[in-house]
Amino acid sequence: MGTSTPRVAEVVNADATLIGRKAWSDPGLYELEKKGIFGKSWLFLTHETQIPEPGDFVQAYMCETPIIVSRGREGGIHANVNSCVHRGLPVCRADHGNAKSFVCPYHNWNYSVEGKLQSIPQERHVEGKTDKSKLSLKAVPRVETWHGMIFGSFDPEIEPLEQYLGDQRWYLDAFFERFENGIEFVGSPQRWVLDANWKLPMENQLGDVNHGPFLHAAVIPPEANAEVFDYGYSCVTEPGHGATFRLMPEDSPLESRAWGFEGMASLLSPEIHEYLREIQMRAEERVGPLRARMKGLTYGVYPNLSFLWSNTAFKVSHPRGPGKVEYWSWSVVPADAPEEFKRILRGNHTAFFGPGGLLEQEDSEAWTQQYLGSTIDFADDRPYFYGLGIGEEKPHEDLPGLVSVTANEFYARNFFLRWRDALMAVEEA
Repeated sequence: MGTSTPRVAEVVNADATLIGRKAWSDPGLYELEKKGIFGKSWLFLTHETQIPEPGDFVQAYMCETPIIVSRGREGGIHANVNSCVHRGLPVCRADHGNAKSFVCPYHNWNYSVEGKLQSIPQERHVEGKTDKSKLSLKAVPRVETWHGMIFGSFDPEIEPLEQYLGDQRWYLDAFFERFENGIEFVGSPQRWVLDANWKLPMENQLGDVNHGPFLHAAVIPPEANAEVFDYGYSCVTEPGHGATFRLMPEDSPLESRAWGFEGMASLLSPEIHEYLREIQMRAEERVGPLRARMKGLTYGVYPNLSFLWSNTAFKVSHPRGPGKVEYWSWSVVPADAPEEFKRILRGNHTAFFGPGGLLEQEDSEAWTQQYLGSTIDFADDRPYFYGLGIGEEKPHEDLPGLVSVTANEFYARNFFLRWRDALMAVEEA
């Protein structure tokens, strides 16, 4: 006999201070997540620098649905489900590349890079002609971009992307707008599969920086942790979005505020140091005096996009069921940096994060162990406690959203309040 799926209100209490273990492990709740979250949110697909030329494409996912994101012959961006409308096979098997068309290997139905059906080989042997205009690949109903970031949504009625992001843009702009010619996603994403639930990597990057002194004690020096405690802020602009950063003192040394000096800075050449200093010296005119002092940590965009400031990576937590996640991580560099600088700066990400990263390996072990803890028998009467700092978050005169110290778990509570509402909205459907 199987166990029944609990009611959503039984899994997350009214103030999200108690999160039931079934939130991480129940197959029925995962099906509700597909409908109520992944079917109704803006989901990150890729960055425009990954598909700069007509015919360029990359593969992506929206939840477990495979997507082809392509640059059309006219220069527009297209996102289509990677499944032939004839028998359902994928029409594209390469992770990325440039193509004139996509062809199903089963019967050779041929689609344009925009997703339109162009030819049916078998049609020449029958008398009737098929209306190909009705047999395009299934298009993602809404596709929009912001700062080159391409998002898609299965909900045709969803609010515009910029409205969805809201004041979270103010925090992300502190990074994006530092660079005169924007950013570039370098190479393909690193991808690896973990026996974990998709929400825990997201929660980790949404604001959980206080595990660092303990889980990563062998790697992160005490002075770096002290900086988080002394100058750190956690901000929630809207439930599910979050930004955690250090607001460095006005008289702090330029290098202590500048992007790029953390991590492997001691291994960087004097030329790269000078390049990073020049970026910081222009930061105040580009993002304003307050945001020029922001030294980011972790950021999250609901439901499953994360950003690491110091190690400069965008990450997506792709669910593969309640107990498996495929984690994707892209290295990001200034678009106008010299190629050799890009190669070296990319190492600041790959040395610490990704499947072989020093910190990522420790995080991954914690996430898999958490999932095991969510599946053990006779423990459902002990939900996880999320109440640290409850009620201490307040509006701030200079910072959008609710603001508190980094130890306050309100970023996670707000995520689960949005999660709760989203699942309850489809629970009876």
